Amino acid sequence: MDFDMLGLHPRLVKKLAEQGITDPTPIQTQAIPHAMNGRDVMGLAQTGTGKTAAFGLPMIDALLKAGTKPAPKTVRGLILAPTRELAKQISDNLRDYTQGTHLKINLVVGGAGIVGQMQRLARGTDLLVATPGRLIDLLDRRALSLGQTQYLVLDEADQMLDLGFIHALRKIAPLLPVDRQSMLFSATMPKHMSELAQAYLTNPVRVEVSPPGKVADRINQSLHFIAQADKSQALT
Repeated sequence: MDFDMLGLHPRLVKKLAEQGITDPTPIQTQAIPHAMNGRDVMGLAQTGTGKTAAFGLPMIDALLKAGTKPAPKTVRGLILAPTRELAKQISDNLRDYTQGTHLKINLVVGGAGIVGQMQRLARGTDLLVATPGRLIDLLDRRALSLGQTQYLVLDEADQMLDLGFIHALRKIAPLLPVDRQSMLFSATMPKHMSELAQAYLTNPVRVEVSPPGKVADRINQSLHFIAQADKSQALT
């Protein structure tokens, strides 16, 4: 199986190949076909298994095939992430996938200048990666509208629950069209995750490639027993 066999836009497949990305990971192989068929997706996979491409590539494919541009202050696809670091990582990956295309990728997170973010959003956004708190700040300032958003992704949704973003998500949800495609990706499936999925997803297909919470196979873990007095030196 390769990305071309998944039916992705040839320009997108070529861009992936230029970056040395030719073989889909298991989560990508399972999730991308369902997402390209318009299904809501609940994906459970280890951290580091390529979830960004699993939800990002189908959205990019659809936007490339549509060939249209977003209206001012609108967002066509929204990806919510729990931390600034993860949001930036996602936006960097999406920019790599869309390099040389007409698609606009924007990132809005706390700790960065909000005026510059408002100016970029004014021109319209194809894919917006955001942390919930900063997104609400911008919505309160009428810097953007979610009324035309066709795609919603909640990435590392279990972390969002742990960090208490559930109230922010409840404020954002009513601003999104009911008729949209939604995807939720998580490494674990706590009890409240099912409730979150029911609130945001419609008849989702569930794809799971590893036991929830299991660390990615390519990540090596080790345990070192040291005396309390030696901890500071061991961390340097």
